[in-house]
Amino acid sequence: MPTVFREKGYRFFFFSNEHDPIHIHIENGKKYAKIDVERLKVVCFKNMSQKELNSLLKIVRNNQERIVEAWDEYFGRE
Repeated sequence: MPTVFREKGYRFFFFSNEHDPIHIHIENGKKYAKIDVERLKVVCFKNMSQKELNSLLKIVRNNQERIVEAWDEYFGRE
């Protein structure tokens, strides 16, 4: 599971056998979310408040290019 980056105690990562659309998994302890990077939408979550999800969406938006580049590099997309 490649970690793309860590921020505010959260780990932003991919699973090694991912699929489109580009998305990022986020965890911190028992908290978990999955965000569609291109549409900036929460796909699913567990044990997170709306405030946390809004904060994570902002982090993903601010790192959108970085995440897409990491996805393309790891999964061999061009």
